[in-house]
Amino acid sequence: MQIEGKVAVVTGAGSGIGRELAVAFAAAGASVVVGDLAADGTVETVARVRAAGGAAVAVVGDVASVDGVDALIDRARGEFGPVDVFVANAGIMGPPGLGDDEGDWDTVVDVNLRAHVRAAKALVPDWVARGEGYFVSVASAAGLLTQLGAAGYSVTKHAAVGFAEWLSITYGDSGVGVSCVCPMGVDTPLLSGILDSPDPVARMAGAAVATAGDVIGPDQVAAMTVDAVRDGRFLVLPHPAVLDMYRRKGDDYERWLAGMRRYQGTLG
Repeated sequence: MQIEGKVAVVTGAGSGIGRELAVAFAAAGASVVVGDLAADGTVETVARVRAAGGAAVAVVGDVASVDGVDALIDRARGEFGPVDVFVANAGIMGPPGLGDDEGDWDTVVDVNLRAHVRAAKALVPDWVARGEGYFVSVASAAGLLTQLGAAGYSVTKHAAVGFAEWLSITYGDSGVGVSCVCPMGVDTPLLSGILDSPDPVARMAGAAVATAGDVIGPDQVAAMTVDAVRDGRFLVLPHPAVLDMYRRKGDDYERWLAGMRRYQGTLG
């Protein structure tokens, strides 16, 4: 897709990968709606975009609801026009282990998965009618492999990958592009938060990410994502080693599971 002149919505854009995605899409010529729960974060991201000569507006809201997703899309239409690119980046780790509170599971499913579904339901019919549109799912290597220590995160990231695949298969011949971004460790507030968590299971989850490979900058993830949208490429792997891991997983599942248990044991 040609990004110049397009309208992009980026969720979870108040910091981390989302902020860099907003800046990168603006630098490529898109007008950007910056969505996040953190008001200060959205203001800072918009300021960065505008300082670089881009056009952006902030929307403070929660993508864990239909109203929150609709507010982003409505603001984009009102400020810039129909949405061309939706970047479903907002994500949370959720509770450690299996979690004790059903409400925590509801939240992680709503943010990490159902927000993607809700955005697609709101946008895909128009994209099909126009013959063009693009959905970016920022999932995780956890969606191809697994996430030690956090069942909710692992399950929802697998589901996000599955939903992105389904969108591509179902609507790819109707002009709808899909990219699925699956990094390992990225230097973001989410990673630093679990590494510094008082909960030992959460810290183990963070250590699993931080020691599996290099921890890269969110700007690297953003640059690769923008390139993938330009090229119409589905799978974005900022950590190339993930592909080898994924192949080994599929080649011998029992061996892979045993290896993951051993790796978990080394993390305490």
